[in-house]
Amino acid sequence: RRARGVVVLTGAGVSAESGLPTFRGDGGLWRGHDPTRLATPEAFDRDPALVSEWYDLRRMAAAAAEPNAAHVALAEVERHVVAAGGRFALLTQNVDRLHQRAGSERFVELHGSLVVWRDHRSGRRVTPEPTPFRTHPLPGPDGGWLRPDVVWFGEYLSEEALAAAATALTWCDLFLVVGTSAVVYPAAGLVGRAAAAGAVTVEVNVAATPAHVDHRLVGPAAALLPRLLEAAFGNAA
Repeated sequence: RRARGVVVLTGAGVSAESGLPTFRGDGGLWRGHDPTRLATPEAFDRDPALVSEWYDLRRMAAAAAEPNAAHVALAEVERHVVAAGGRFALLTQNVDRLHQRAGSERFVELHGSLVVWRDHRSGRRVTPEPTPFRTHPLPGPDGGWLRPDVVWFGEYLSEEALAAAATALTWCDLFLVVGTSAVVYPAAGLVGRAAAAGAVTVEVNVAATPAHVDHRLVGPAAALLPRLLEAAFGNAA
């Protein structure tokens, strides 16, 4: 409650509690394919129809999902911190926009969004209608194919996202890590940078991760975050 600058890093574990799979650690396959091997530029070059279909299914699954109590609690934390004159930033690795639908306003999409797609040649972004694609892949506006506007393995995070995250670390005094495996860089390195800058670090996850944090809460974020919210803000939450 005393924190004046709160930064939250979220990962797929938050969305998993809304029914969206994490694709990490469960050995899951889709039509015999390892989903992580579809998340590369090389996979799209090799079979754009397959990759487009896979991401379109994920896009529609995200649209059908609902924000859970963890998403809502983080939006409430933002509201309370900002109302008290503090600063807040949500750095999310998730691409489903459930945070925004729950009411979060000060967010950075580190890995992009499934809602937005772009021409793979020109990079021009478009927002397709929220219905399944009629064919795969869809033609882009400049002669290329539409690909999701997400960061694939082997690609760099946008300079804008990295700059926004770096700025947030300069004023952060409380850094929450929620629902992330803490293995994908550069996002996984943010907790260490926050600690080095003097922030108190707290992890909330269903299992302990390799992250070095000051406090660790093990359990579902949808159960733990509302309790933290109530403890911090009481009936005002």
